[in-house]
Amino acid sequence: MDLDANMNSGGGALRYFNLDLSSIDFCGRVLEEGLREDLPPLDRFWYLAILSANFDEFFMVRVAAMKRVLRSGAGSDPSEMKPEDQLRITGEKIRDITGRQYDCLENRIFPALSRGGLSLIRPGAYSASQRSYLEAYFRSQIYPVLTPLRLDEGDSPSIIGRDNLYAAFLLEHEDDGTERIAIVQQPKGVDRIVWIPGDLSSQSRGCADLEPPDPAAFGEKPGDWALLEDLTILWGGMLFPGHRVKETMLFTINRDADFSVDERRDEDFIEAMEEVIEGRSRSPVVRMTYSAGSGRLKEELARRMELGEQDLYEHGCPMDLKGLMELASVRGFDSLRGKPWKIYNNSAFSEDEPVWDRISQRDVLVHLPYESFDPVARFFHEAAADPRVISIKTALYRTSGNSPVIKALEQAALNGKNVTAVVELKARFDEERNISWANRLEKAGALVVYGIARLKVHAKISMVIRRESEGIKRYVHLSTGNYNDKTARQYEDLGLFTAREDIAADASVFFNMLTGYSAILSMRTLVIAPTFLKRRLIELIERETNRSSREHPGRIIAKMNALADRDVIEALYRASNAGVRITLAIRGICMLIPGLAGLSENIAVISVVGHYLEHSRAYYFANGGSGEYYLASADWMPRNLERRVELMFPVLQEDIKSRIRDILDAYCRDTVQAWKLGSDGSWSRLSPATGEQPFSAQEHFLSQAAKAGENLWAPRREFVVRRSPPAGMGDEASN
Repeated sequence: MDLDANMNSGGGALRYFNLDLSSIDFCGRVLEEGLREDLPPLDRFWYLAILSANFDEFFMVRVAAMKRVLRSGAGSDPSEMKPEDQLRITGEKIRDITGRQYDCLENRIFPALSRGGLSLIRPGAYSASQRSYLEAYFRSQIYPVLTPLRLDEGDSPSIIGRDNLYAAFLLEHEDDGTERIAIVQQPKGVDRIVWIPGDLSSQSRGCADLEPPDPAAFGEKPGDWALLEDLTILWGGMLFPGHRVKETMLFTINRDADFSVDERRDEDFIEAMEEVIEGRSRSPVVRMTYSAGSGRLKEELARRMELGEQDLYEHGCPMDLKGLMELASVRGFDSLRGKPWKIYNNSAFSEDEPVWDRISQRDVLVHLPYESFDPVARFFHEAAADPRVISIKTALYRTSGNSPVIKALEQAALNGKNVTAVVELKARFDEERNISWANRLEKAGALVVYGIARLKVHAKISMVIRRESEGIKRYVHLSTGNYNDKTARQYEDLGLFTAREDIAADASVFFNMLTGYSAILSMRTLVIAPTFLKRRLIELIERETNRSSREHPGRIIAKMNALADRDVIEALYRASNAGVRITLAIRGICMLIPGLAGLSENIAVISVVGHYLEHSRAYYFANGGSGEYYLASADWMPRNLERRVELMFPVLQEDIKSRIRDILDAYCRDTVQAWKLGSDGSWSRLSPATGEQPFSAQEHFLSQAAKAGENLWAPRREFVVRRSPPAGMGDEASN
């Protein structure tokens, strides 16, 4: 981030970095992983595909919001940057990043893949036999599923969907020379990667032989592949008999997705959410990305979608990299990717005893994805099958497409247990999935609560209530991440299992507040947003400030995804001036400016970007030698602290405190994947000092997990799910 790009409008010194430009800087750090020559080419491709996905969401949400502010003339940015300057600099930075992205892709990654036997063949390089095969394949497998759409003057651009790749055609009528425009959406049910058989010369192929071969079957043969959209551009003219194709172009659009449901419609809230989802298909277009080839098509489409030149982004090939993420995991080319990281069992849990036996003895920490998601899945599945379990309560923000948690909750409800699920329908881009899960759970007999008006329930908490010989006992799971078994293999998160009575009592109060008319209460151990969490964080920072001295300086280490709350930032500035040593491990957005004399000289900001997406939130406060540790669902942003239901929970068990400290210290020591933020807004990659061994926090956690538990994963195995209670559970339950 450029200091000049973040000067306020009056030219004075900065107190906060711009939130959106900081977000773009994170994308720049993702790009840098893709640029690394020491990484295998498919791993580098994965980072570039993630970058494209990040930018799509950035335009749908953040750029859409910038445009709205510019139109209204309302709103103020803490960095005091004018909205027109912010949009201009945003465009400049994103164009620079995407230019480097495609330069790397076309001149580094694709040549490296080709040398490894995985070659993208473009139309100009098709051999005669390849061209013949691909044309026959297009006619038999692709042409039948394509739907051409004419774009007459005055047609609404709402027929152009977001997150779709289109081929545009400028057509000329063969009789009267009339020019028309048509578009063809690339079908989502057909793979964009079209594999080309290695030997096409020995035999001709009929239509029945045109299923693309599995690349794993190639062995040592080249793995040539073509793009579906190239075939559409090349032979799509057959969709328009009576017309000549004059020009072609590929394009995608991003629409404004930064709007919310009418919270007043309590009686038909699901219908209101469905209207929001439908509304995204008609919302204003904020960006068009396009391929080179037709200035006329570009200009005409831009005019119809009311886009200016600043909203148009030319991309290289292939367009829409996120739609090609499957390439990174294609079978048969393991030499082109790094060795997969193993996921290990959590040694605290045994296959031979119920999870309740272990949790009732001591708290258990699970560090995903170094350790398996299996204990979380077991927590729900064993609760569903255990006759002693009376009730299950959970807060669901995002789940996977085939969620084991949802399946367990369904089964529990069908088994006659009291199941309460707080399903957050306002989780952006997951609304449809969450509506589907909510309907399934309701049909199974679960009580489903659709969040809270004007707030998102972002807390991650579940509770199982079990009747035992001593009476009712409650088991609680708290997490920094979602109940999503898919992202649990990619996102770093921390989860805590506990049967502590004080935490369990607070969990009961929390669920009562979500589902009933209970007043918002302060709890003994859990800290809830939006009512108490921000105040408590500032109190903890101020306590550290007041206890700090020259001889015994205070210490704060905090890990999170984003820091953007000005009140918290000001508290950190005051702490720094009192001598508190502060290290902030922030994955993405950081509005705090570190290292400024008289303001933040005792604050260091680092960011780790690596194999896994850093997602956990963990905080340490020295507290005069009686260190306190907290985990949370919340980042230090206004939306988390003021407009969402979040939870911060303490780590109370000494061995887990030590483990959290080791985790935080590892991030502070990283000299492989860590970046440091300068006071001028620039990010620099950290490296080992002379004579020092490189240290990677993520590789350290992998090593620690390997030492603690045996390897769980057989090929293609996802998690262990019990279909019946563990041995002894039925006997115990019958006593």
